[in-house]
Amino acid sequence: MAEPYHYVRFRWWSRVDLKKVSEDLSELFRVEMFVPPSGERELVFRKDEREELKVSADTLTAWLSVFRAVLSQKEAAPFTARDLELRKKVLELYPRSRPTPFPWLFGHEPKFEVAK
Repeated sequence: MAEPYHYVRFRWWSRVDLKKVSEDLSELFRVEMFVPPSGERELVFRKDEREELKVSADTLTAWLSVFRAVLSQKEAAPFTARDLELRKKVLELYPRSRPTPFPWLFGHEPKFEVAK
């Protein structure tokens, strides 16, 4: 493996309930909620949708927002069983590989190795 794993997934029409996902995934993984600081003069599109979950397995981390998930590794490493389980759950929650239903901006999952 030369490059660390990095893959982005999406939902198009319905939001993920981050609180429910946090409860479900915290049984198997380390889960942290991040709420970016904001101010009253801040002009931000979808200000109420900026919360994110950071879900960590062994080598794989997932950053989950209401419509997008980013799966990544800091350093290239074979996936463990827990990494594969996290990947599976994220792909179920975020079934799309492109950010729009229109036929452009396709994303392809990079190859990865599995630990023996």
